[in-house]
Amino acid sequence: MNRRTFSKLAATTAVAASTNLHAAPTPTPPGRMKLGTQHQSSNEILRILAALGVTHICSDLPSAKFDEAWSVEGLTKLRERVESFGITLTSVPLPMSSSYITKAENPAIMLGKSPERDREIENICTMIQNCAQAGIPMVKYNMTILGVVRGAPTPGRGGAKYSTFVYDSTPQQPPLTEAGEVSADMMWERITYFLNRVVPVAEQNKVRMACHPHDPGMPADKGFRGVHRVLGSVEGLKRFIQINESPYHGLNFCQGTVSEMLQNPRVEILDVIRYFGSRKKIFNVHFRNIHGGFLNFQETFPDAGDVDMLAALRVYKEVGYDGMLMPDHVPIIEGDPGGRQAFAFAYGYIRALMQAVGA
Repeated sequence: MNRRTFSKLAATTAVAASTNLHAAPTPTPPGRMKLGTQHQSSNEILRILAALGVTHICSDLPSAKFDEAWSVEGLTKLRERVESFGITLTSVPLPMSSSYITKAENPAIMLGKSPERDREIENICTMIQNCAQAGIPMVKYNMTILGVVRGAPTPGRGGAKYSTFVYDSTPQQPPLTEAGEVSADMMWERITYFLNRVVPVAEQNKVRMACHPHDPGMPADKGFRGVHRVLGSVEGLKRFIQINESPYHGLNFCQGTVSEMLQNPRVEILDVIRYFGSRKKIFNVHFRNIHGGFLNFQETFPDAGDVDMLAALRVYKEVGYDGMLMPDHVPIIEGDPGGRQAFAFAYGYIRALMQAVGA
């Protein structure tokens, strides 16, 4: 082989290698759970995720406003960009986040304000229709007023900071939110009003809607700052899925949040997974662990909490769950901005458990 021939061959190989860095998503065998993640879809992060073995993703919020990013063209570009890294875009978040109500997008839906909520719901319906046309099969969302309630973090393994909630020592100041007193009946009315209008659109377009539970659950007779959290208990979640029997209405099953509802998560969580999983109402899983239980808990590393994560994963397999397993709410480690190392640890841990269960 002469020098010129070698140079041409080397150049061709380099181009091919460069192209393969951005391969089409590799299909996951039917029935297999997927290693997923959420809210991390910059090109820089996608490269890292692909190297770590993440195969599916719920993207960043396309836009907090109903703008061009939510058009069919905008959503298609998002899907194609994610797929160029060999990762499947399984879901996008609707602009109904877990933020406190005054910082949330589309606040009138949960504040029960008409006619503003009707306009917001109409926009949500169009977003779902556009997702279907762009080839995105699922959306996830929250129905909250309080957001995610926590107190001061507490020390965990190796000096990491664990997100912590203790009901009795968490100040309820001011006593009411801007929403005022919100009873359980008021919450159910607002949730049902939304679902009655949106789920038929989702079903018609074959887009699954995955709702996150209220994080954390609060005492049913007290609530928190005047707000009752009806999606903060297992009984509340059972009622929620029964509002509409559509196969496109289900849960973004945050295992950590559901564990926070229980007195003894290690024992109780397995049957909760069975209940919702056997009814095919688990559309996505936040696979995280806690120490403690109802009204008093810490969010730990996945291997450091009270729940046997291997036993939990075996139950997901038992009920035929084949969606994403993703880390969530990782502990804060000094010198780890953005939690990248903590998330990387969680991806490796989850992937290893998936291999063990599939062996």
